Amino acid sequence: MIKLANALAAWGSPDFETTLKAELKGLDTAQLPLQQGLSHTSYACDGGIDVVILTVTEIPSGIRAKAGIFYSGIIAGSCCADDPTPISEQAEYCELQFDIDRRTAETTVTLLNA
Repeated sequence: MIKLANALAAWGSPDFETTLKAELKGLDTAQLPLQQGLSHTSYACDGGIDVVILTVTEIPSGIRAKAGIFYSGIIAGSCCADDPTPISEQAEYCELQFDIDRRTAETTVTLLNA
């Protein structure tokens, strides 16, 4: 379960978006639905992500943030010795929604542009 405790603590302050962005960038990418968000490649790389906060709103249960996630993917070849497919990373982008619970900071993540 993802917990965005620092972002929750910063809610209402001028530093909220900076804190949220830093906390999202620090997440293990395996916790995010990046594989499902692929549009140009077949495998999401485990490298870092870049985050753009799109919108932030208060909801009855807490905070809802929508973010654009930039990451890398590859087109995986057949793994044969004579496979001519070069392994090179390509840029990928998806939009995710993060719902942060006001009491526990537990956060659910939803892929928006599947």
